Formats: sequence, C-alpha cells, structure tokens
Amino acid sequence: MDASIYRALHTAGAEPGRRNRPAGATTKRILRLARPHRRRMAWFLAASTAGAVLTVVTPVLAGRATDAITSGAPVSALAVVAGLIAVAAIVEAGLGLVSRWLSANLGESLIQQLRTTVFDHVQRMPVAFFTRTRTGALVSRLNSDVLGAQRAFSDTLAGVVSNLVTLLLTLGVMLAISWPVTVLAALLLPVFLVPARLMGRRLAALEREAADHNAAMSTRMTERFSAPGATLIKLFGRPEQESGEFAERADRVRAIGVRSAMLQWVFVTALTLASSLAVALVYGVGGGFALAGALSAGDVVSLAMLLTRLYQPLTALAGARMEIMTVLVSFERVFEVLDLEPMISDAADARPVPDGPVGVEFDRVSFAYPTADQVSLASLEEVATLDTRGGEQVLHDVSFAVAPGQMVALVGSSGAGKSTVAQLVARLYDAGSGAVRIGGADVRELTGESVHRTVGFVTQDGHLLHDTVAANLRIGAPDATDTELWDALRRARLGELVASLQDGLETVVGERGYRLSGGERQRLTIARVLLARPRVVVLDEATASLDSTSEAAVQAALAEALEGRTAIVIAHRLSTVRDADEILVLERGRIVERGDHVALLARDGRYAELVHAGAPTNGDHRPGSDELSGATGSRPGILRR
Repeated sequence: MDASIYRALHTAGAEPGRRNRPAGATTKRILRLARPHRRRMAWFLAASTAGAVLTVVTPVLAGRATDAITSGAPVSALAVVAGLIAVAAIVEAGLGLVSRWLSANLGESLIQQLRTTVFDHVQRMPVAFFTRTRTGALVSRLNSDVLGAQRAFSDTLAGVVSNLVTLLLTLGVMLAISWPVTVLAALLLPVFLVPARLMGRRLAALEREAADHNAAMSTRMTERFSAPGATLIKLFGRPEQESGEFAERADRVRAIGVRSAMLQWVFVTALTLASSLAVALVYGVGGGFALAGALSAGDVVSLAMLLTRLYQPLTALAGARMEIMTVLVSFERVFEVLDLEPMISDAADARPVPDGPVGVEFDRVSFAYPTADQVSLASLEEVATLDTRGGEQVLHDVSFAVAPGQMVALVGSSGAGKSTVAQLVARLYDAGSGAVRIGGADVRELTGESVHRTVGFVTQDGHLLHDTVAANLRIGAPDATDTELWDALRRARLGELVASLQDGLETVVGERGYRLSGGERQRLTIARVLLARPRVVVLDEATASLDSTSEAAVQAALAEALEGRTAIVIAHRLSTVRDADEILVLERGRIVERGDHVALLARDGRYAELVHAGAPTNGDHRPGSDELSGATGSRPGILRR
C-alpha cells in the first residue's frame, strides 16, 4: 500500500466506531486523500474554468446578435456574431469532454486506491474481528460505500467547480449590464439556500439508514445463499419466513427511496419555479428599462439568458449540498472501518524467523480474548451498542517447550484453552503477558509473513475457497508447479481421486469445499500444508469430525505432514496422542498435568479419567472407545460422482 495514501486515510486520535463525525473532519481526510493528485486536479480545474467562461460568453453574443437585428446592422456583422456563437459552443463541448475525462480518471484512481487500502486494512484485522462482523456489512463497505464515495470526485467535484465558476462569472457580467435588474433577481436567492440546508440533512439521514438496511440484506443473502446456510434453511422448513423477513427489510429500503425521491423532486421543482419567476421579472423590469432607453433589447435578452445560466448552476450547487452530504456518509462509513486499528502488526525492527529447524516455547503466557469495542463496530454487527462483556482470562501462566522435531499433544475438556494455544503459535493473536517464542525469538519481534510461512495450520473444518483444486493448493505455495501439486496430493492420499476427475487440478471444489467429503477436504488442506513445507505444524482437532475410514486416510496424510517437523497437536482421539513426546492436559486455561502417555496413565489423574471415559480430549464419548461415535465425515464426495 502506498504510504502517502495510508497516512491520508488514517487520522491520529481518530475515534473508532464513531458515527456522524463533523463534516469538516471528514472533508479534511478526503482532501488529504486527493493531495497526491494535485497536478491532475489543477488541469481539471483549468478545463472546468475555461468551459464555465464560455457558458457566459454565449448569452452575451446572443444579445449582440439581437442588437444587430434590431438596429439593421449588415448581414456580415450578424454572420460574424453567429459564427462566434457556433465556435464557442463547439469549444465548450470539447472542454466539457476533457473536463469529464479528467474528473472520471481522478475519481476512479482515487477510489481504486481507497478500495485497495480498505481491503488491505481489513486483512490485517484480528480473527476476533471476523468472528463478530457480519460479512455482508463488511462487503457493503468495500462496494456500495466506496462507490458512493466515488461520486465525490467523478460527479460532485466536477459539478461544484464548474457551477461555482459559472455562477461567479455570470453574476459579474449581469452586474456589469444592469445592476438594478441583477439585484432584484438576487432577492429570490433565499428560496434556493434555505431548502438546501434543511433537505440536505434529511437526505443524509435517509442515505445512512438505507446504507444500513442494504448492508443487512447483503449479509442475509451472503449467509443464506451459501451451501451450509441454504441447507440449514431447507432442513428447518423456513423459506417462507426468510422471504418475509427479507421482504420486510427490502420494503424499508423502498420506502426510504420514495421519501428521498420526493424530497429531491419537491426541492428541484421549487427551484425551477423560482427560476421561472426570476426570468419573468427580468423581462418585465428589464423590458421597462429598454422602453425607457436605459437598456438595449440585446441587453434584456442577454440578462434573461444569463439569469438562466445563473440559476442553473445555483440549482446545481444547492443540489450539490445534498449530494455532498450523501457522499460524506459513504466516506464516514469507510473511514469508520479504517479507524479500527489492527491489534497485531509488525514491529519497526521486526526480523524473519531464524533459519533451520525451530522449536516453540510458551513462557508464562496469559491471554484474554479482546472485547468487542477493541475489534469491532456496532454498525458491522447490526446492533445499537457493542457487547461490553468479554476480556476474561482464558490462559493462565502457561509454560511449555517443544524442541525442534518433537510433537506435543494438548488434551482437555472443551473450552480448556487448547485452540487458543494453537492460535497464539500462529500469531493470530498476541499474548497478553509472557512470551510465545519460535526459534528462540518472541513472535512479536518477528515479521508476520515469516511466522505464517513457518507455521502450518490444519483446522477441524478444513476450509477451502470456491476455486479450483490447484488454486486452493497454491495458497500455500503460489509458485508451485503442477508436478509439485500432484506430489503433494499423492502424499496426502488424494492423488487418485483428483486424477479421476474430468478437470483434474482445474476442478472447482465449491464454496468452502462443499463438493468434497469431510475427509477429502481435510486431505486437501493437508496437501496444502505439505506444499508449503512449514517447519512447525499445528493440528487443531484435525480428525475430530471424521469416521474411522476417513480418519485412517487422514492419519496417513498427517504422518507425511508431521515427519521431521515440530508439531503441536490438539487431540480428539487417543490414537492421535499416544505417541506424542509429551502430553499437556489443560483445564480452565492451566496445565494441570504433563508427561507421556504411560507416565500420565500411571499417575491416575485427569488424563487417566479422560482415557477411561473413552475420549481423551472431551470426555463425551462412549466408555472404552477410541473412536468418535456419530461422526459426520463419511459423506461421499460429490466430485466422485
């Protein structure tokens, strides 16, 4: 990300989550955003000014043509004036085209940078941000709101500049022709200004409400149109209720749209009426001056045409206030996200993870998950105020070490803190106190990129993107060749399946890999880890939801992934942890036992209780069983068919 753009979009001391910021503060941030494009903006202002000058020239020439006709001037003189009017019209059209190209180019460039900046910023947010945020609301910020902000440069800016120059020049020429008539016409100015201020605020409030409703609908569609979401709705027979709730939200947006349209129509109609009355005033008063010999007929025609040119930009500027208020809402919603500071960032002197085999060490680590106000926004959660609960300690003074090439298993009751330990190793969060070290270095002193290259993570859900097999594999190794992909698939016990598919590596796996069975998804994520060649592997309940057949294939693939690597395994089954170099038993965020399988059994403590209950991690399976009952991972992959 360009540093100047980042600085322009971030304000020191900004208040995260604050709605309805002062318009001046938002405007200053927008101007800082546009600062790197000063030269392009100067050309745009020059073209707009030149075009505005020509809009004033034409009425003056029309007046001269009228005087030529009424005074019986030679045809050649009339032809010259008519030619000048034609040339002015052509040049004005050309300048309008250039001005429009410059404003569009400027707007698109700035919005491209803004959208990229927001995307990069969101990617740096902690996992807690995504667990609380509505996906549709977040996507709406990058789409609808950024497009709304685009209008500030591609439409509103162009209109404000050209109309302001036209207004000033027109007013100056009218005063030069007849200041009494101009002053009388100006008496109708309050008709423009007062409604603009009142309606601008109302339209901005309606725009903000509509944006919130649109984000909510986007979230509902994102959730319900995914394969798991659609299945859930069908299983519980709720399509009609879902349709009703969506229709109710859509109806609110419709009502807001009607109110906004009527407000704008009433406003524009009132301004048009005022403009027509002003023209009548010019012909009445100006015509009287002409009959008295104080003005020529051409002067009256020029004044009437200039008045039209005066009220046209005045109407546009009055409407621009409403547009600006709407645009500011869009910028506010974008800046609101950018003002949320990422909780994890590289130190200024961050260095890569040391070369060679590395171990993992937890040194008196305590940790509490962040509260909602630290990582989220009420508007992104669709709540009036953020939940103030949270911040309780989930790890207490945890210390252990995994030597290079060793495997340590974590077992314990559900909620004991096992997954939290795994997330701290991968630096998805930072420890509240104590230190997590990789290769002897505190992860907070290492670059995030090197930590994530060093630590390979296999989770229980085996998340995949709606893309091809090859694309999902190359997330871990973008430059991998097809030969390397096939080798990783073979080692993950998935090569034969992919080879049997019609499109092979180019087969699309579906959203979240839904076209694959649970075991196939897991093996594909393991192949991804094999391809990435991490030096540390973290397995977070990697076989928890699989049946015994799928587990056997996944276990064989895991053996390939763990070979020669430092490993931390969160275990769900006894077969997974029996051969670990050390087993850590966690309860309520504390290590209550540690040792190998034999030693812990002999101690007859918590670990022995879990083993005798038949489930060394949860204690919720039938006694004496080493397998998970009721597994859901046996669904045959649709891609097989």
